[in-house]
Amino acid sequence: MTLFDVEKLAMLATDYCLPVSDGKKVGIVGHVASAPLIQQLYKHILLKGGHPTLYLTPGSFDGLEELLFTYGTEKQITFVSPFDRFFVSEIDGIIQVFAETNTKRLSNIPASLMKQYVASQRELSDILATRLLKVGGSAVIPYPTEALAQEAEMSLFEYQDFVAKACFLDKKDPAKEWRELSAMQENAVKRLDRVQNLRIIGEDTDLRLSVKGRRWINCDGHMNMPDGEIFTSPIEDSAEGKIRFTYPGIEMGREVENIELTFKKGEVVKSEAEKGGEFLKEIIKTDDGARRIGEIAIGTNTGITTFTKNILFDEKMGHCIHMALGLAPISQETGGKNQSSIHWDLLKDMQTGEIYADEELVYQKGKFML
Repeated sequence: MTLFDVEKLAMLATDYCLPVSDGKKVGIVGHVASAPLIQQLYKHILLKGGHPTLYLTPGSFDGLEELLFTYGTEKQITFVSPFDRFFVSEIDGIIQVFAETNTKRLSNIPASLMKQYVASQRELSDILATRLLKVGGSAVIPYPTEALAQEAEMSLFEYQDFVAKACFLDKKDPAKEWRELSAMQENAVKRLDRVQNLRIIGEDTDLRLSVKGRRWINCDGHMNMPDGEIFTSPIEDSAEGKIRFTYPGIEMGREVENIELTFKKGEVVKSEAEKGGEFLKEIIKTDDGARRIGEIAIGTNTGITTFTKNILFDEKMGHCIHMALGLAPISQETGGKNQSSIHWDLLKDMQTGEIYADEELVYQKGKFML
């Protein structure tokens, strides 16, 4: 019998991730494949006195996004729906269910079209960040599907157990486990908030960054489930050196393998990849901010040990760091200023790596040394 309990996840989402109170208007966004979880979310929002609103997008149904990019004109692709604008402007909170039935569905869509679409929807993401993300009014939670299990090279039952362990659903009191992880991460955050410079050393990697005056954030399951990371935004022109990412970078349904980036004065001056190199270069040219680092993060979730090609899980792996090209996290006050239409997380295994904070070793072989 699988460890994955759809009602237990819905309860965790409405009790801990995005607490629902009497009268709160909560939007539920997700693919129809996640109907069992959507139903439980709807139920538990009602039980807590909230007002659930199911909001469907082109991504909620198979084929609609592909039709948009195949038959839509530039005007149609970049259209910002007034209904979407109203929704993100009026709702009190959003629970987004992450589910996929075909992870390769957008693989053959030209990158230029995807770039136009992402840039056009920036208005909505800015409203969402300003209204909801800063006050913890948005949460992303997973729903295991056959497609995601295949990407992870697991059976559906194996993947359901993987999701359960990543979210601590295998524990008697998942919320208690998340509170304990939060306390551990808070200790690391307090130490790193005093740091001015970071140096990351690993295989084909020696990268220096300034984080002077920047604030580290404790990600403990309130905005993403699963969670387990701490992050900040480096000084925008400070990155010097190179870094090679262990795992494939996945963006818009495409995989870019063995990415190596070289930085000078904060900008990517050289980019290489064994597979998808031209796509990598295209993404970096999205806008001026796309060639700078918006986020640097350290994963802490030891329940996630396997790369699954799903960034919601992979970036939290307890032995990895990840770095995002593009937009600095505007949902939390890191002090980051980088602006971009992209936010692309790239992962590096640190089981043989080290992190120095103001020349002091603080992280070694995938573990904090604080």
